[in-house]
Amino acid sequence: MISTQEKYATRLSAGLGLVDETRALLTIYETGLDNSALVDKALHLGIFPNIAARRLRNIVAECFSPRYLKTGVAALLKPLSDKLNSSEFVQLLLIHTALSNKVLLDFIVEVYWSKYISGQDLLTAEDAHRFIENAVREGKTQKPWSEITIKRQSSYLLGCCADYGLLSATRSANRTIQPVRLQQTTALYLAHWLHFSGLGDNAIINHDSWKLFGLEPHDVRDELKKLAKHNWMIVQSAADVTRISWQLKTMDEVVNVITEARL
Repeated sequence: MISTQEKYATRLSAGLGLVDETRALLTIYETGLDNSALVDKALHLGIFPNIAARRLRNIVAECFSPRYLKTGVAALLKPLSDKLNSSEFVQLLLIHTALSNKVLLDFIVEVYWSKYISGQDLLTAEDAHRFIENAVREGKTQKPWSEITIKRQSSYLLGCCADYGLLSATRSANRTIQPVRLQQTTALYLAHWLHFSGLGDNAIINHDSWKLFGLEPHDVRDELKKLAKHNWMIVQSAADVTRISWQLKTMDEVVNVITEARL
């Protein structure tokens, strides 16, 4: 199931990228575990000795669960978490985090990539603040945000982008934009995940997830044609219409290809 939160919420305040925490939770995740059971297991095993129980519950409820449990992808990411390199794994986390936090998705698409395409090297706190202010003014938030909330959420956007490798990790008002290149593992995973979520071929190509990596529909077609060279799919396109024959029949097969072939 594809999760897209239409109204902007403040969930990023509970945790930004949480890359290490997510990887650790995936190692102990088992199918059927709910939020409470996952927290209890983590506390019992002591895998987060420096995180208080209350904080851990908040991380699971506000971050891990909406990103990976409610969407049913935790079971897919678990076998990939220790097989993929850092940049590959982080790209998958970025996709699911952005889909469950539309404020992040829109910020990356509308601000980050606009800056990058225009040749600018920095993304600033002022850029993020202006983006949030405009969103509140346009009614995109669940309720009006105070100036304090706007300032905090602006900071969280920059921090989350840094966690996922889009910006420099330095804690400053100005962050250096770091070029992002779509990994082949990401393209294979995302295309099939959208397909098995019930989207048609052209809806897949036009899905907002690709825009996280600066791709337009014609770029997506090119990426899928590269995948087709490995016989994972057959891509036929004419004008703006594309038809795809999917050779892998389940997401489990996709995960196996990624882990065994090591693209």
